Amino acid sequence: MKILRKNLFRIVVSVLGVAALAIFVFSVSEGETVAGPKGETGRVDKMIVASGNVTLNLDLDRLTGSSSGLRSTTVNYSTRKDTYFTVIAFNDELRGPVPSSMELEPKGSSLLPESLATAYRTFVLERAPFGGDYELLIRDSATGRHYFNIEGHEFDFDPVAKTLGIRGGRLLLADEYANDLEKSSAKGTIVGEISANVQMKSIEVVEVVDGDVESSKLPPSGDLAGTRPGPDVVVGDVNGLAQFGSASGEFVGLALGTDSCNYGTVDLNWFALPNNDHPAIPQNLYRLRGGPNNDERLEQIGQSSVKHGFTALTQNLCQLGCNGVGGSRLGSGCSDPYSASLNSGPNLGSKAWINPFTGFFPRGDSATPPNSHTSHSHQGPTHRILTKITDLSTSQNAGATYYAEGQYVTPHEYNWCVANPTQCNQYNNISYRRYNVSGTASPFSFSAASSTVREKAAITAWTGASTLEFAPAPGVDGIGIIAYKVTNPSPGVWRYVYAIYNQNLDRAVQSFSVPAASNISVSNTTFHAPPQHPGAPADGTLSNLGFASTAWADVRDSAAITWSSETFAQNQNANAIRWSTMYTFSFDSDRPPTLVNATLGFFKTGAPMNVQVQGPSTPLAAFVSVSGKVLTQSGGRGIGLAYVTITDPGGNVRTTPTNPFGNYRFDNVVPGGTYTIAVRAKNYTFTSQQIQITENVGGLNFIALP
Repeated sequence: MKILRKNLFRIVVSVLGVAALAIFVFSVSEGETVAGPKGETGRVDKMIVASGNVTLNLDLDRLTGSSSGLRSTTVNYSTRKDTYFTVIAFNDELRGPVPSSMELEPKGSSLLPESLATAYRTFVLERAPFGGDYELLIRDSATGRHYFNIEGHEFDFDPVAKTLGIRGGRLLLADEYANDLEKSSAKGTIVGEISANVQMKSIEVVEVVDGDVESSKLPPSGDLAGTRPGPDVVVGDVNGLAQFGSASGEFVGLALGTDSCNYGTVDLNWFALPNNDHPAIPQNLYRLRGGPNNDERLEQIGQSSVKHGFTALTQNLCQLGCNGVGGSRLGSGCSDPYSASLNSGPNLGSKAWINPFTGFFPRGDSATPPNSHTSHSHQGPTHRILTKITDLSTSQNAGATYYAEGQYVTPHEYNWCVANPTQCNQYNNISYRRYNVSGTASPFSFSAASSTVREKAAITAWTGASTLEFAPAPGVDGIGIIAYKVTNPSPGVWRYVYAIYNQNLDRAVQSFSVPAASNISVSNTTFHAPPQHPGAPADGTLSNLGFASTAWADVRDSAAITWSSETFAQNQNANAIRWSTMYTFSFDSDRPPTLVNATLGFFKTGAPMNVQVQGPSTPLAAFVSVSGKVLTQSGGRGIGLAYVTITDPGGNVRTTPTNPFGNYRFDNVVPGGTYTIAVRAKNYTFTSQQIQITENVGGLNFIALP
């Protein structure tokens, strides 16, 4: 069918008479034939707050620095009628608020510190601009002064009643207000809670029919704002790391905001469930600690289930120049923000359903939907970045640094790559950011310590480590990264630490082996993996048992040290290194490093492969022979039996048995090392000499005479 131009959204209702949202416009150039797969059908609802109530519970002791532990107050507000705090829903599912503010009117008076006595009367609740550290904040509308940040909140949306609730929000002391109080060290302190119940009203409803809609506003014709051929989703920003819900047992649940950018010249498919052509978005948390500089080992300490993308917006975070296409596609150059509260769930799905290389997973209308929530309860950590409290407590992790990571996996990029082999953009869909942690127990607070590092996995943040990408089956499966670091914590001891990160390998990693001959000392072996989410009905694992958390066994034989999980044949739910996951291994040795071929074994399919890393060097077959005789003092009086010591470059001392005369032999001497040899009798050292071993030969003689 030939058309001149067709707009892909049709306005059904426009309560206030405003134009259709540009964020949901898709353009077709003049003369283009409309063909190919159809899109989704649904309704986009843009709403503002008609009326409602907001409550602040303030801890006055924390605000004023008092230690009584008794003073708190509640400040009640009603919202101004038809205040333009704006939220969007698609098919009655909350998409979240967009940058806007809610004007608050106090109910009566409240006894507050002087610093709040006036300002609280003109407070507004704001949805901050996309990409900030916090989604919501409180500001004085009269002065613009920033008083509180909000984290950990959850939205409760009822599409039938058109009500929106805000639950469990923690009020954090904003930097500007802390400076006013001359308490800069208190920035980020939890000083209260916020809750809200508001009535929403629609100001615009847009209907999508099988991907075709009509709109009163057209995007620019033919704009291609991206810079790379094909579709290319990149995590343009990670932000707003926060704890959501309360602790459960030894765990808390965290979530991270992710802003995606389409660097491609092709609009990226973003069809909501039940369609399965959209990005799936996991979140991870890592900790760097150990050694004198707290950079000895990088460990993953938390992982989430996946957010299924829906309803792309048309922001311009990456400054590419968005072409205006949104809704069921993320336009060329456009960005789409998911706040931490939206990524916290509860409608997240298991990673087990997803092939991370092809992006394929079952459709949402199948018998096994990828984000089923039937027959299981949601606690504070459920589906979120599942993290042990002990891994966050600042009293147990002094000096540690933390890195939050977001990733997008989408079938559109894979399918495009198959059809256009020179336009593959599947390997840059991941970014990370460093965070500071505050708190010794739940709830924890987080603050960004640096900017987002785009298109890099968090494993690359490991200070002083070497990294190597591996791809066991290019074009058939994805990639991983191995990083390693060798330190010398004490004379004669070398510490070897390795991290293996699976970015998008469907086959997963089942074993890791480092060469270590039998005459090499290996001790203090360790293994670390992030906690696994428990099994749940229809979670994609065998018998819905979830993935195992069994630590990998380490086995030492005459040739190597090997860590491994159960095989696929033994347990399909074994604790293999699956996609978007990193495990860490380490050991100590008495041997200095050299390049060796470590071996990676795979879980589902594929032969093992070698990767070149540093490992302990093997002692060679050189030896030192020392010849001597019975030692005497001047005058010929014997002083006892003689013995010989040899000290290696690491300070380790080896001693022969006493022997009045004859040869003394020391094996396993490494060429290139300097050894100190001393001939002794009782407490007397009669001669001492350093020898530089330069060749792999024996028979180097040291003759000691009295």
